[in-house]
Amino acid sequence: MMLKEFAEKMKKNPTEAEALLWRHLQGRVNGFRFRRQYIIGDYIADFVCLPLGLIVEVDGGYHYSGGMIVHDAIRSEELNNMGFDVIRFTNEEVIQDPSEVVSQIIERMNHISNE
Repeated sequence: MMLKEFAEKMKKNPTEAEALLWRHLQGRVNGFRFRRQYIIGDYIADFVCLPLGLIVEVDGGYHYSGGMIVHDAIRSEELNNMGFDVIRFTNEEVIQDPSEVVSQIIERMNHISNE
């Protein structure tokens, strides 16, 4: 499956946590727009604020097993090398306290804006 097709499929079938977070990020946050399931290089970012270069990833349980930990670390490093700041949350964090997750995202946005 091509990356663009996969991104579209993921956009149409988000996880519960991704759908919940998107309800908080769609429109504008701190005056900035987020995009979801956005292709960057060989990767699909769950959410990205392009003007700030901020990527927000929501990780399900499979991200914490076996080779996925190493894969995600390499992925984050490569995205950092492209100029992006990556922040990660677990599905559980998003579902249990979406307001806190959004607060942390805004805090990171403010930090990037003030650099």
